[in-house]
Amino acid sequence: MTKTATSSNRREFLKRTGGAAAGMAIVPRYVLGGSGYQAPSDMISLGFIGTGKQARGLADSFSAIARIVAGSDVDSQKLDLFKTVVAKNHTASKNSLAGYPDFREMILRNDIDAVIVATPDHWHAVASIMAANAGKHVYCEKPLGHSIGEGRAMVNAMAKNKVILQTGSMQRSWVNFRHACELVRNGYLGELKEVLVNVGTAAIPDYLMAESIPTNLNWDMWIGPAPLRPFNSELSPPVEKDIFPNWRNYKEYGGGILSDWGAHMFDIAQWALGMDESGPVRCFPPDGKDHQYLSMVYANGIVMKHQDFGRGFGVRFIGSKGKLDISRDFIDSDPANIATAEIKSGEIHLYKSDDHYQDWLAAIKLNKQPICGAETGHRTSSVCSIANITYWLNRPLEWDPVSEQFKNDDLANALVKANIRGNWKLA
Repeated sequence: MTKTATSSNRREFLKRTGGAAAGMAIVPRYVLGGSGYQAPSDMISLGFIGTGKQARGLADSFSAIARIVAGSDVDSQKLDLFKTVVAKNHTASKNSLAGYPDFREMILRNDIDAVIVATPDHWHAVASIMAANAGKHVYCEKPLGHSIGEGRAMVNAMAKNKVILQTGSMQRSWVNFRHACELVRNGYLGELKEVLVNVGTAAIPDYLMAESIPTNLNWDMWIGPAPLRPFNSELSPPVEKDIFPNWRNYKEYGGGILSDWGAHMFDIAQWALGMDESGPVRCFPPDGKDHQYLSMVYANGIVMKHQDFGRGFGVRFIGSKGKLDISRDFIDSDPANIATAEIKSGEIHLYKSDDHYQDWLAAIKLNKQPICGAETGHRTSSVCSIANITYWLNRPLEWDPVSEQFKNDDLANALVKANIRGNWKLA
């Protein structure tokens, strides 16, 4: 059931965030049960934190199954475009979409049940935790945490507030990826030896030159908890370009394409390996000798390599009985009969979700964990962070997935911690 704040809690939240209250208390009928036709007033009501290109795509995904009532963005042009697109395309949201330049005001609305966090990565933790503290369920884009410390704080906040988080690693809801993981889990490849994951490169420091800040953009709020850097349009391009911005390449705001796509492909590897609550224990950067590629070793001896195996972004599983390749474009194997094998009734069947977005809404209604909940999303984003840290420090590291610390390495552990600027907090 959706949580609503008491008057005293609401006043305290306002005091802590500096926001202003809006909206009136509405309890959606979905919490009372029932089935059949779902009128707009019965739908879960959503607010969007971040309204750029990714958010507009997510609005399409939620259009028939939820009611979008608000959006928030630090860029007024992006917010205006989002409002126009949603009002035009989504019947349940016509004439009801409010816009906010500061998400702290939006999340105080008692008629908003849940939020979509579609911001740059450096905002994921702070925005999600503040929303959870306001009693909102959270759909947060991947990678879940910008640092390992941020991800763990998100897991703790969701549990503390008893809200449901879904991570946007939607490949888990695609049939071919689930089938590939079930084949691995059930031993169709024999004894698993190696996993090759092909995604992009590690994050680099922001070196961009300063440009004039557009009048439609609150740059200080865009930076938020990240280290303060000058504005550059590569980080927040104008809406007319209609592109995914390049903030994801820079370590201040993202984890490089290594994390951006790793949150999809390392995620599938973790799922197949049964490591959704753990991770590797040793990491080796490429050294041109013993390790041609960045390698992460699990406690059971399986080696996962960040390696281009010549088929685009995807995953290759190598076992004693053959190999299996999986991507968004194909699933095949050598020998060929492995990929086409049918998982039998008595074998391991993984969580089945046919729609990543509906799965989250159903989990909210049933008060259960979705296919890619907070812990799962955190462990996947942790693998991405561990890989980045190994590249940055360029030396072997030992990782303890229980304590979530590197062994005897203060410099590496400093990169595990959350680096939050100013008055923003992970609490």
